[in-house]
Amino acid sequence: MKKILVLCTGNSCRSQIAEAYLRHFSKNKMLVYSAGLETHGVNPKAIAVMKEDGIDISHHTSNPIDQYRGIDFDFVLTVCDHAKEHCPFFPTQAKKFHHNFADPAKAQGTQEEILQEFRNVRDAIKNYCESFMAQNS
Repeated sequence: MKKILVLCTGNSCRSQIAEAYLRHFSKNKMLVYSAGLETHGVNPKAIAVMKEDGIDISHHTSNPIDQYRGIDFDFVLTVCDHAKEHCPFFPTQAKKFHHNFADPAKAQGTQEEILQEFRNVRDAIKNYCESFMAQNS
């Protein structure tokens, strides 16, 4: 079974959303993990907007990248520039992919405006993950 690692800075929003969609679109035929250079906990707004799309990530945990050093991944996806630029090296023959998604946790405005930014990022990640799985599964 192929293995995918999704990396982000804090493993709280973007990588959590991507992990969930990659699992969904692979129909659980790939092992998907997510991690961060740091761990910030899973953002409650990310949980809420994923629930709106019928996917429960409330059980996800925020994990440090070091937790996965012993796994030989087939794919490593970075979903923010900071993770791509600062990811510590670990030996892998994985194919690497990168797409910088806006950080919805930095959104400002009213509660509704902030939630809308989370939805926008969720939808962009969903489209990316669907396309990724169509090309790589």
